[in-house]
Amino acid sequence: MVTPVNPPPLDRTSPPPITQAWRQLAATLPEGVRVRLLRAVYGDPRAAVESVPLLTDRQTTGLDPLPTEPAELAPVLLRERRAEIRALPDDTRLLLLLAAADQYPVATDAFLRAVTAARLDTRCLEAAEAAGVAHAGAGGVVFRDAWTRIAAYESGSPADRRDVHRLLARVLGGAGGTPWRSWHRGAGALGPSARLAAELGAAAHKAATGGRLLLARALAERAAALCPDPPGQTRLIALAATYAWQSGDGDRARRLAAAGTDDALTGVLALRTGNAPEAFDALLTGVARVGTGTPDGGSRPTGAAADDVRRAPSAEAASDTGSRPTTKARPAALDASTPLIPTDVARPLAAPADTDHLLARATEAAIYTGDVRRLREAARVADRLGVVPPGTLGGLVAAFDGRYGDARDLLRAAVGQCGPGGDPTALIHAGIAALLLGDHTRATTATVRAAASARARGTPVAVAQAMEFRAYADFWTGRPRAGEAAAVDGLWQAHATGQDNGACHLQAALAMFAALTGEADLCRERAATARSYALAHGLGLPAALAQWALAFLDLSSGRFAAAAARLRALAGFGPGHGHRAVRHLATPHYVEAAVRTGDTRVARVAHADYDRWASTVRSPDDLALSARCRALLAPGADAVDHYRTALGLHSHGTRDFERARTELLFGSALRRLRRRTEARDRLHSALEAFDSFGAPHCAAQARTELRALGAPAAPAPDTADHPSTRLTAQQLLIARMAAEGATNREIAARLALSPRTIDHHLRGVFTRLGIRSRIELVRIVADAGEGEPL
Repeated sequence: MVTPVNPPPLDRTSPPPITQAWRQLAATLPEGVRVRLLRAVYGDPRAAVESVPLLTDRQTTGLDPLPTEPAELAPVLLRERRAEIRALPDDTRLLLLLAAADQYPVATDAFLRAVTAARLDTRCLEAAEAAGVAHAGAGGVVFRDAWTRIAAYESGSPADRRDVHRLLARVLGGAGGTPWRSWHRGAGALGPSARLAAELGAAAHKAATGGRLLLARALAERAAALCPDPPGQTRLIALAATYAWQSGDGDRARRLAAAGTDDALTGVLALRTGNAPEAFDALLTGVARVGTGTPDGGSRPTGAAADDVRRAPSAEAASDTGSRPTTKARPAALDASTPLIPTDVARPLAAPADTDHLLARATEAAIYTGDVRRLREAARVADRLGVVPPGTLGGLVAAFDGRYGDARDLLRAAVGQCGPGGDPTALIHAGIAALLLGDHTRATTATVRAAASARARGTPVAVAQAMEFRAYADFWTGRPRAGEAAAVDGLWQAHATGQDNGACHLQAALAMFAALTGEADLCRERAATARSYALAHGLGLPAALAQWALAFLDLSSGRFAAAAARLRALAGFGPGHGHRAVRHLATPHYVEAAVRTGDTRVARVAHADYDRWASTVRSPDDLALSARCRALLAPGADAVDHYRTALGLHSHGTRDFERARTELLFGSALRRLRRRTEARDRLHSALEAFDSFGAPHCAAQARTELRALGAPAAPAPDTADHPSTRLTAQQLLIARMAAEGATNREIAARLALSPRTIDHHLRGVFTRLGIRSRIELVRIVADAGEGEPL
């Protein structure tokens, strides 16, 4: 018998006071707010500590966007940095101002050219280096930190700032420098100018089509500030908000959007950060306005999925003389992860592709709420406008109406749009359709391609969305380690980009992974977090998924009555609390739990509907699970043939974890029928699979059956040399981070867990590895070759 190891407290070192103060404050903030705030202050703990007391109650809870201007975040720190800059000689300050203007808020890499053109003496930087403010580098000036760079820029007088921007604009000649030259021309302007606003708007479009969304946002925002025409200014602000959202700056996007009246943009932001039913209503209003050409605030909102856009020739930025471009361009939508790409300041777009795109987003809102009524409403609006709705929309409506043949055809059409390099939203919808059809291989392909496409286009906002549905495919196919790592990464990206609703969905998915890997406390914590947030925001999908995770944990732990009760309750939940698709997918688990408790009446009804769907879509996995349900509901020896049919179908599918559960149930049935040899073979096969999946609860059920059979069962694998064979996926991830020197709170912040949970996991790591200190952990991870950065 192994004596449990009780390690001493894990955080022994005393961090600097500022770092400790930030940790204490960070523990009081929601994960998303904490991650975004730290990004907003450039990772500086002192600035973060200063910022927290300046936030409103609504900002600290995530209801309102965080400040985006440095002076709103850390005014005292910025004031101190300015004082340091002002203490330097005038020539030094001028060089620092030039360098800062070249780097903030847009990096243009023109400092050395500007120095040469103006014949400036860089030896003046020696004073800055002596003061520890900045030093000369190979490519220009390297500031001590971001706050010093901002202070160097803001310490210059308005006239000096205009002069350095004009100098930088002059040296940025050539077609390749057009967007950056336009930026400096706009930053050097004295006041409103329709000509400069047009130039900056065209430059923003050019930057965006090249994937430089941060530059595009800055250009559009500056264009709006210079535009003397109120309707044009409104369009440019919406454009800036769109680019900010696409680039992952959710707080800036929400602040900019608040200045407009665009239902479509408001709807997408609400879909990702607010109340999902309200998001649906706003998006459908946007569909109606675009489809009927109704103006909104003097302009018509526009948007298009990238694959549907007919790209017109791009308008070149105005020349250095400032002439207005004569070619009007239709800005191509970079990524369907946003609902709206406003036009240039000249004219709106035609509507058809726009309504397609907005309907796709409305579909997502209805999916998140689980509200069948809203799905049908979106389908009726599409029909009234003569627009072919997205395949996922039509497929879901048909499925929820019981028209399974129509649903199959529509969903298959949507799955067909998962080619490489496509629009991220179309790929995500293809992945959703594939999941509903039970085609988990294509679901994985579509969601992986969606994430890759989003990264290639510079739109991180869509990466987290792809990860949400990638997690399902990994779960079904028994790849908890890869799926959990992808979901943890997606969770961080969702928080960083301001997509708290997506983060909730990923929390629920991680609860499912924790249920599979037998981490009961973590499963309950994740599920509670997800359900609390989901119910407050009308998110039926993650609420239902979290409930299913708890039910699966009960089922795999032998608490059959509790599992059946949870799944029955799930069937009765309404919009915002449950989800018909999740209820349907959980049917095989409900049948198993109901049979174990002797309550089969409702289970037979649920199975009949599930079997009708499986027979229609002809997915091997769904047919196998239907056969397994039939076996569970059959008396005695009649179940054997159904189990054999199920395993035969499983061999053509991808849900390896469910195949192992079928073998477990078949082995148990064979044991009761006294068919000992075949029962032993089936149970050993199931045990081997569960051990490989890292599913200890299910493995324990298989061992219990083998003991009842009188057959020896291999002990749980806890003596191999490689840590990955002794730790769960979550424990291995935490062990790696701890071995790299991260503290409990730092690990908690990165993984969006509580420090208490991290401490719990590390104690489990210590116990499983038989060690007492972090020094030993570093050695074990290094010896196993697991010390590379995550």
